Amino acid sequence: MLRRVDLRGQVPGKMPAADLAALLPRASLDVGAAIDRIRPVCEDVRQRGAAAVREYSARFDGVDLASTLVPQEALTAALADLDPAVRAALTEAARRARLVHQAQRPAETWTAVAAGSTVTERYLPVRRAGVYVPGGLVAYPSSVLMNVIPAQVAGVTEIAVASPPQSEYGGLPHPAILAACALLGVTEVHAAGGAQAIAMLGYGTSQCEPADVITGPGNVYVAAAKRLLSDRVAIDAEAGPTEIAIIADDGADARFIAADLVAQAEHDPLAACLLISTSAALADRVEIELAKAAAQAKHAERVQAALAGQSACVIVGDADAALAVCDAWAPEHLEIQARDAAILARRVRNAGAIFVGPWAPVSLGDYLAGSNHVLPTGGTARLRGGLSVLSFLRCVHVVECDEPGLAAVAAHIDALGGAEDLTAHVQAVRVRVPAEPRAATGDYQ
Repeated sequence: MLRRVDLRGQVPGKMPAADLAALLPRASLDVGAAIDRIRPVCEDVRQRGAAAVREYSARFDGVDLASTLVPQEALTAALADLDPAVRAALTEAARRARLVHQAQRPAETWTAVAAGSTVTERYLPVRRAGVYVPGGLVAYPSSVLMNVIPAQVAGVTEIAVASPPQSEYGGLPHPAILAACALLGVTEVHAAGGAQAIAMLGYGTSQCEPADVITGPGNVYVAAAKRLLSDRVAIDAEAGPTEIAIIADDGADARFIAADLVAQAEHDPLAACLLISTSAALADRVEIELAKAAAQAKHAERVQAALAGQSACVIVGDADAALAVCDAWAPEHLEIQARDAAILARRVRNAGAIFVGPWAPVSLGDYLAGSNHVLPTGGTARLRGGLSVLSFLRCVHVVECDEPGLAAVAAHIDALGGAEDLTAHVQAVRVRVPAEPRAATGDYQ
């Protein structure tokens, strides 16, 4: 079921990362092409606001809504009607996530750089955040928690959630999403999906003020809209199809590995699954278990498409090679089911989240680990991390300096301003602390 890539006898760590990554499968999204398709949609929302959003919701979602705003009574009812077991699970997930994200908030720092000169770094939240929660193949109430909680912990005072309207629910988003919003105290929820929802959050309408930051995953059109609006609003990332890598040795449990590959594959036919093993015998055992688990899965067609498509098993010679392959692929999720898993985890450079040992599956991170499940995809774990409190904060430098402190560096500003031919910069200092004349020559210093 998984195609094999045999790198035994090679040294992946000495291969150029780009060449190594080219050997590994991954679904690709043409966000650039999608931008061409959604640009008119976003521009229409910018110009016509709520009327345009209404028309696109009718066209794409089959729902005609006079207002995108979800009534407060609908939020209250959704929470009241929520399965008690699901409510308990969301409550515990929220508790854990809040603990982890509270620990992320940086403290204000104060640094004395010299006598009379200090810099204070303050971390201030944005005023308003827009959160997009997808509603395609499945509903994701857990994504409400993962996006809203870090914003709340950061101190964001206004949070607007947008999720696609569903005709089967009277034009409202999925009840589980509404219930999760109500559980967290979110009162502004909009029934809007796709590129028009991102444009609504970015440009604003008569029913929705523009946000400073937009976060949350979505399809290629959502990613394209986020890129298009990124010159006016901060975004977390452009989410692509989900992915998992598993580093495993001969002692790993093939049933666990097969179950975790199937769990990731059930997200999307474009999901990518990569098993990296130092043991061909383990890979053979996983193939047997994978065939059984995939056939028995509720979403078997989706799972089998992902496993037969952009998924593979890479056989390597040792743990060093396994780490090199992993870093070249830069997975969204990485599991390590091998000896000394914790030690190996410390050596990983590129991964969105790392799950250590056989008892920490990605499913734990999706729901109850307390970590955030909005993670970089498509190899972008090389250059960014997952969603966090920092996504909603700005670092502001507060500079204080007294007269002697400015005088002490005035000559250096003379030199640097002169080197850059910015004489007004020099004058802005010298009007405060004039240069002293040299006694012997009458020159100024």
